[in-house]
Amino acid sequence: MVQALNAAMRDALAADDMVLVYGEDVGAAGGIFGVTAGLQDEFGRERVFDVPVSEAGFVGAAIGLALRGYRPVVELQFDGFAHPALEQILSHVAKYRNRIRGVADMPIVLRMPAFGGLGGKEHHGESPESIYASTPGLKVVVPSSALDAYRLLRLAIEDPDPVVVLEPKASYRSSESGELTTAGPAIGAARELRAGADVAIVAYGAMTQRALEAADRLAETGVEAHVLDLRSLAPLDVEAIVGAARTTHRVVVVHEAPRTLGIGAEIAALVQEHAFDELLAPVRRVTGWDTPYPPGQLEQAWLPGVDRICAAVQEVLA
Repeated sequence: MVQALNAAMRDALAADDMVLVYGEDVGAAGGIFGVTAGLQDEFGRERVFDVPVSEAGFVGAAIGLALRGYRPVVELQFDGFAHPALEQILSHVAKYRNRIRGVADMPIVLRMPAFGGLGGKEHHGESPESIYASTPGLKVVVPSSALDAYRLLRLAIEDPDPVVVLEPKASYRSSESGELTTAGPAIGAARELRAGADVAIVAYGAMTQRALEAADRLAETGVEAHVLDLRSLAPLDVEAIVGAARTTHRVVVVHEAPRTLGIGAEIAALVQEHAFDELLAPVRRVTGWDTPYPPGQLEQAWLPGVDRICAAVQEVLA
C-alpha cells in the first residue's frame, strides 16, 4: 500500500504541474512511513516540501494555494496530530467552496495515516473518521488494499472538493498484485469483497481483512457471509448497504472507532430506515471501546477481532 500511495502521488505530480505535496518530514525523509520517499528528488523542493510543526498553519495555507489554482496534497503525520488543524478543516476547508458559491474549487487532499494495529498509543492509533464524515463539504475515503489506495488517492487529487484520505497504518505493508488504475466508479461506491446470503458484514480500512477472516471461519460452520468494503464514508453508498441488508436480512458492522456515534450507528439507522421489514435481527456493531486509545499491550483487546466478529454473527443468526 505504501508503494501504491507513493505511485499515486508520483503520477499526479507528473500529470499536473499544479499538484503539490507537503507536510512534516515528507521531503528528504520521505515521510515517517516512507509514503513520499523519492518524490522530492524527482520533482524538486518547490513541489514536494517540508513545513513547520504547525498543523493549523499549513492546512490553512492549502486554502490559499487552492484559490490560486494549485492542488495541494497535505500529509498530517498521524490521525491524532490533525486535531490542532480542526478549526481550519471544519470551519474553512470544508465550507469555503460553498461560502463562495462555487466561484473557485477547493481541490485539497488531506492524507492521514490513521487507525491502530501498530502498537502505538493515544494520538498514534485513533479513528477520527466520524468527525470528518459528519462535516458537510468534506469527502472521506478509506482504502483497504494497495490497488484501491492508488485509485482512491488519484481520484481524491482530481476532485474539485476537499477529500480526507484516511490511510490504515496496519495495512501499509499489505500487498496486492494487479494494475494501478483509476478506472472504476467515482468516490462514493462500496465494493463487495465476498458474496453470501446469511449475513452482511460491513467494514472499511484494515477491518475488512478481519471481516474476511471471520467470513472464512464462519464458512467452516456453514454460514455464508457477504462482506462489504465501504471505501467511502462520505458519501456513503446507501444503495450497496441497503442491498446487502435486503439480501442477507442480517447486518453486522465492524469499525475500530469507539462505538458511540460511530459510522456503525449511521449504517444501522440507514438500514432500519430503508430495509426494516427485511431484517430478521437488529443490526449488531463490533467496534472499539468508548475509551481513549490504549497503550500497545492492550491494543489487540481493544480492537475488534475475528472472535468478536464471529460472536456477533452468531448472535444475529440466533
